[in-house]
Amino acid sequence: MSAEVTPQPAPVPKRQPAWLESRLGGLLRIVIQRGVLKPLVRSLIRVEVVGRPAVAGPMVVVANHSSHLDAPLMVTFLPLALTRRLAVGAAADYFFDSKKRAILTGLVFNAFPIDRGKDRPMRGTSGRLLDDGFSLLVFPEGTRSRDGLMGGFQPGAAALCVSKGVPCLPIGITGAYDAMPRGRNWPRPGRLPVRFAIGAPLTPRPGESVAAFAARMQAAVTALHDQGVRDAG
Repeated sequence: MSAEVTPQPAPVPKRQPAWLESRLGGLLRIVIQRGVLKPLVRSLIRVEVVGRPAVAGPMVVVANHSSHLDAPLMVTFLPLALTRRLAVGAAADYFFDSKKRAILTGLVFNAFPIDRGKDRPMRGTSGRLLDDGFSLLVFPEGTRSRDGLMGGFQPGAAALCVSKGVPCLPIGITGAYDAMPRGRNWPRPGRLPVRFAIGAPLTPRPGESVAAFAARMQAAVTALHDQGVRDAG
């Protein structure tokens, strides 16, 4: 006779920490980003920004990902009108693996966890944030480049744009890998140049598939990145 097995209840997804809804947290985050983080970044690298987005409503900001400098660049050098309601997608297994790191990442970057594994308890958070009027910063490659070359884009960011009917803002980052490649916990000395170029927003076409929009998104980011490489010689 087999023993009776009592069904276990499904795990209840944890809600996003209250930094995103807290006005005080938002004001403190602006002070940290603009008054502390931005001068620090400027002291470590030479930043060139090409283009300026027209900020209108929630959008999904996407960029290539080659360095831990990428997110600090975005939250400090994009227009304040965008970053004050910008939530940054961060790997749950890296940035939210300890309470201290989760609090720091959430406060400074307005971050929410993205689970890169098969079990994705936070999969509804991105859509909820867009519904609440936040823009999202997502790195569609899913992880930092190991060699400075761009990897393929995962479909999650494109799926959000298609399902929610919001535009994508493509950004190409050049030089961040040279300044702070994977494996370093601080930028290389010498204030190496880093450029990020802001492209024209992309909006899903009627009936456009997630795969087709993801391909357009990747092509736009690749073109911005490659132009930066050519301009740098």
